[in-house]
Amino acid sequence: MPQKKAAPAKKTTVKKQSKPNIREFSSPVVDGIERAPSRAMLRAVGFEDADFKKPQIGIASTWSMVTPCNMHINKLADEAAAGADAAKGKAVIFNTITISDGISMGTEGMKYSLVSREVIADSIETVAACEGFDALVAIGGCDKNMPGCMIGLARLNRPSVFVYGGTIMPGCHKESKTDVVSVFEAVGAHAQKKISKKELIEIEKTAIPGAGSCGGMYTANTMASAIEAMGMSLPGSSAQAAISADKSKDCQDAGKAAINLLKKNIRPKDIMTKKAFENAITMIIALGGSTNAVLHMLAMASSIGVNLKLDDFTRIGKKVPVLADLRPSGKAMMSELIEIGGIQPLMKMLLDAGMLHGDCITVTGKTLAQNLAKVKPYPKSQDIVHALSNPIKKDSHLVILKGNLAPEGSVAKISGKEGLKFTGKARVFTSEEQALKKILDGTVKKGDVIVVRYEGPKGGPGMREMLSPTSAIMGKGLGKDVAFLTDGRFSGGSHGFVVGHVTPEAAVGGPIGLLKNGDEITIDAEKREINVKISSTEMEKRRKAWKAPRPKYKRGLLAKYARTVSSASLGAVTDLPD
Repeated sequence: MPQKKAAPAKKTTVKKQSKPNIREFSSPVVDGIERAPSRAMLRAVGFEDADFKKPQIGIASTWSMVTPCNMHINKLADEAAAGADAAKGKAVIFNTITISDGISMGTEGMKYSLVSREVIADSIETVAACEGFDALVAIGGCDKNMPGCMIGLARLNRPSVFVYGGTIMPGCHKESKTDVVSVFEAVGAHAQKKISKKELIEIEKTAIPGAGSCGGMYTANTMASAIEAMGMSLPGSSAQAAISADKSKDCQDAGKAAINLLKKNIRPKDIMTKKAFENAITMIIALGGSTNAVLHMLAMASSIGVNLKLDDFTRIGKKVPVLADLRPSGKAMMSELIEIGGIQPLMKMLLDAGMLHGDCITVTGKTLAQNLAKVKPYPKSQDIVHALSNPIKKDSHLVILKGNLAPEGSVAKISGKEGLKFTGKARVFTSEEQALKKILDGTVKKGDVIVVRYEGPKGGPGMREMLSPTSAIMGKGLGKDVAFLTDGRFSGGSHGFVVGHVTPEAAVGGPIGLLKNGDEITIDAEKREINVKISSTEMEKRRKAWKAPRPKYKRGLLAKYARTVSSASLGAVTDLPD
């Protein structure tokens, strides 16, 4: 049979990419005769004729006198606005909330801490979407500010830059550097009669000398470093003192960068890719960062539509070592890391070793590899960041444990200093306050596994951090002698043999809610397992006898949160897709 003659190939025309509309969202608000009322309102807040033709840059400030972490951010917001205005944008500053973990820790008020992450995200989304901002700069200073800002920016998917408010300078007591965790641990030391009340008060008065976020590799510095590694902050933003010329310039540059991103049409979805999240996780591990980072990274990934799971932390953690000797498990403070160059030389080390994806685009408009091309190594004399050939720990300190006590997973912080395995008898408490009292009065003994349950996202509600009891344990000298297990969270300042985020949580019938005093629990970081030594038959018997507790809050924000929040294994988010 004769073959059919092939049809002539169709001519294809390559469409020239149109110039991005840098006023995509503001023009419907202010352009045209019918928008005169809108313009009238804006004139009252400082707009002039020329401003209506400029892209509007929303500056999300988390300023508040609630906490030293955020008390300076109003001035940083002004700097970011000046940068945006200088780049021919029109900056509009607006505020969102912050709470203080350090102040509310150990109280009922701490239940609002994780909830505040969602409030911050919701408020940034609300203001920016309502007012028609074309791009955003968000400035965060405390633990929940950072993921809250990032979730809001991700949902909006408008050209955006995140700025870290910066770290606090250290306090000083008896020629030793101190911070807020020093005060928490001093409480335990006083209970053990290791220090006097007078000395405790002296530590209290000198530990927090001014503005900035808590000074170790706690949650704020961890998240700031992760966001920079992800490419959503300008190079160096995570390692600058709160009160410094560098931080002021960082804010000005962020305002200018937002305009550049607008012109290049680079948005969070272009930056916050799966590979970018892998870069962030790699940095969290190398820095010995906070367990809270696991929860927040899962939530941020969910908000941008990236499929990130707990197992990804295990996969990456097998090949990435802990390199930075930073508090709370190590010796150095963030201010000391800043003195030797911050995290950029570490990122260059990891990139050169093939541990980072250098092709990821960043808020500079360049790739991560391009940003790091001229970064100089750390001084040879420094001993804070170890070489890859001499790691502090050969693999991740953040260990995802599963087993009959945590079928959906849990997050342990195992530096290796406290050992890799612990077996002990359960001592069960239904609140943080109960546990703290029994730690301080000597009821908790060597060999105990302290279990604090009904503190999860739904059960708390709010998933409180357990810095007070873990600090009391360290202050009493029990750091290597007891383990701590909870469906709540830990502060970035917590250290010792601690396992949190146990899922399913007690409030939904998880195995942690079925434990009894004296049950034998084994935590094995090498096998990545957490199990209780009871039979499946006994577990099922207890499950059938278990009754769901009544909600602790029936109205208000905590009640609403408890009804909508997901499992910690999914990031404890309130807006999961159907």
